[in-house]
Amino acid sequence: MTDPAATLALLLDQVIDGATARPDAETTAAILEEARSFAEARLAPLASVADREGCRLEDGRVRTAPGHAAAWAEFAGAGWAGLTAAEDAGGQGLPLALATAVQEVFDAANPGFGMLALNARCAIRLLERHGDPGMRETWLPALAAGRWGATICISEAQAGSDVGRIRTRAVDQGDGTWRLSGEKCWISYGHHDLVERIGHFVLARMPGAPAGTRGLSLFLVPDRLEGGGRNGVEVLRIEEKLGLHGSPTCSLAFEEARAWPVGPAGRGLPTLFAMIQAMRLGVAAQGAAVAQAAAALAETYARERFQGGDPALPPVPITRHAETRRLLLDMRVRAEGARLLALQAASWLDAGDAGDAEAAARAAMLLPLAKSLGAEAGFANADAAIQVLGGAGYVREWPAERLLRDSRVFSIYEGTTAIQAQDLLHRRVLAEGGLFVLRDLLARLEPSATLSSPVLEMAAALAEAPARRREAAALPFLRLLGLACLDGLLHRAGRRAAPLAGRYQALAGFHAAMAPEQATLLAAQCRRDDLDAAFDLAFPEAELPP
Repeated sequence: MTDPAATLALLLDQVIDGATARPDAETTAAILEEARSFAEARLAPLASVADREGCRLEDGRVRTAPGHAAAWAEFAGAGWAGLTAAEDAGGQGLPLALATAVQEVFDAANPGFGMLALNARCAIRLLERHGDPGMRETWLPALAAGRWGATICISEAQAGSDVGRIRTRAVDQGDGTWRLSGEKCWISYGHHDLVERIGHFVLARMPGAPAGTRGLSLFLVPDRLEGGGRNGVEVLRIEEKLGLHGSPTCSLAFEEARAWPVGPAGRGLPTLFAMIQAMRLGVAAQGAAVAQAAAALAETYARERFQGGDPALPPVPITRHAETRRLLLDMRVRAEGARLLALQAASWLDAGDAGDAEAAARAAMLLPLAKSLGAEAGFANADAAIQVLGGAGYVREWPAERLLRDSRVFSIYEGTTAIQAQDLLHRRVLAEGGLFVLRDLLARLEPSATLSSPVLEMAAALAEAPARRREAAALPFLRLLGLACLDGLLHRAGRRAAPLAGRYQALAGFHAAMAPEQATLLAAQCRRDDLDAAFDLAFPEAELPP
């Protein structure tokens, strides 16, 4: 559509609202241009190497792909690892909205590489809010410098999304430290050769703690102690994955590992949510990045691929064909919508961090949408790019198939799409004060009445519906609200984003032409109450395990 760095700078300056402490437009544009230059020179060439070579587990140590360590050293040395860290901790002190835009640029080139920086950024946010002074003094400068890394350790073999069933145990040592034992899985960059030390943020249960999530506490468990000795953290395996081969996903065993508590006892999950919230925003940016990369690839290929037309004349570019145009328009709407959702959620998080409680509430409501729709936009656009490229899209000579594989996990990790929908409906919209926040959100984004009215009507109806119907309605409600939010953001860009306003107006119009019909269908899905009856008829009880 245009240079992504310039477009992102324009959107942050003219379209995205919520935060007042952003750098000026010139500084923002310069930072994003530097990110684009680094991504093109260092990250894009590494993407195919990392995909092909992957990571290896050798003698209990994870080795990343050739060239990864050098690229990370340059990345950290240029200051990219500490974009949002406070200046007194060696960081740049930049807002999350700008860091999200930078992440999109990097992840469009190589999403697997960016996950290590995302982990560190989210850990910095957690420690700034909940770390004790000594922990912050020790860890923040090292994370900001890219010398140390961080992970989030929640899932266990028997407790993936069902966090309340976590079994990992922590025992008080009486000296301010604990000994932690258990196994955790699905840990991105759980071990690697890119940093000197890794801090694992682990949910565990203290002796006598109640069952469920209220019995969980949060601990920081370094893989190495201050003297350099190992700390009872062992890599059990790295996963063989569909995509993101450059990012090692590990299972770890903690054996009497020394651990330091973070936040109050029994409040581990609410404490960790400072990191989870930022991770979900990061996935939204990942999805937007892949959606943008796939759309740009398809647009470039379609302009240069000549097929069809009058057989008596030279072939025409496939952009002349109606179905190709429909595919490209759909892709561009998804890409720009995902980008706008991620940036707006990040900006409201920034405003919330600065003390604006209403912005924080809007951010919490928008995040499930940004994460879910961004994740789906990345995969859908990769799939559509393969369709536009045809046979070329299916082979490894072109990156479309890698983008498809890399993006499939976005709708799974950091809370599946179904979990995001339940969080949105039950913990945000239908919670006390939720309808006020929903109205505020819609008033800020200004979607058309044909889309905002069905959202408000359905929210009111679901507030009175039986619990089972609300559960079944959560995902169609998320998509219904998503239609309205995208409508508002695209139209806002069409009003404000000069000199690209005309393009955004066209995209907003293309989206708006189909959105009311889609909204009617989604509202009907929210009202259906025959899900269980249909399932029981299709799958008799005898055919399924209890």
